[in-house]
Amino acid sequence: MSNDSVLENQQSQPVEAEAIAQEEEDGFQWYVIHTYSGYEDKVKRDLQHRVETMGMSDRIRDIIVPTVEEIEIREGKRHKVQKKVFPGYVLVRMRMDDAAWNVVRYTPGVTGFVGSGTKPTPLDEKEVEKILQRMSEEPPKVKMSLRLGEAVRIVDGPFTDFEGTVDEINEEKGKVKVLISIFGRPTPVELDFLQVEKIVP
Repeated sequence: MSNDSVLENQQSQPVEAEAIAQEEEDGFQWYVIHTYSGYEDKVKRDLQHRVETMGMSDRIRDIIVPTVEEIEIREGKRHKVQKKVFPGYVLVRMRMDDAAWNVVRYTPGVTGFVGSGTKPTPLDEKEVEKILQRMSEEPPKVKMSLRLGEAVRIVDGPFTDFEGTVDEINEEKGKVKVLISIFGRPTPVELDFLQVEKIVP
């Protein structure tokens, strides 16, 4: 396998589930490495470079930082971001031996393999399938820094300029229920995250 194809395989793309069993027969299994917090992407890049320059593509195949897509609301706009599923961890598909262990273990930012004692423990095939499936199929979630009871102002729709308090948050649907006063009575209205903004004291 050429270095170009190795690096292509190492991108954070779902790996065919049916190929996992064959890889295990060839001696390749998935392992989890622990990294310093916030160093996951750097560890991936550095390890890819080490695999290429040290000629280890026949022992280390895939390097993945599991992520899912989220939509953050900032200044009234939607922004797509990649959220790490397991902060501080990176998945590596490799054929474990002393040489491969050393290449991974001594990559800057890596603190060790996940396992019992000094022996790395490979992931179960079903665990890997679930992780890869989650990466490829989970729909984006809307994330906004709202809290229950927080004061907000409606900025769009028939209730524009009304003020109220957050009564319910549904991040799955990107909706928020706000209690506003209509004719002197608290009335709940359901709105999209984009239709409200926090009132800054």
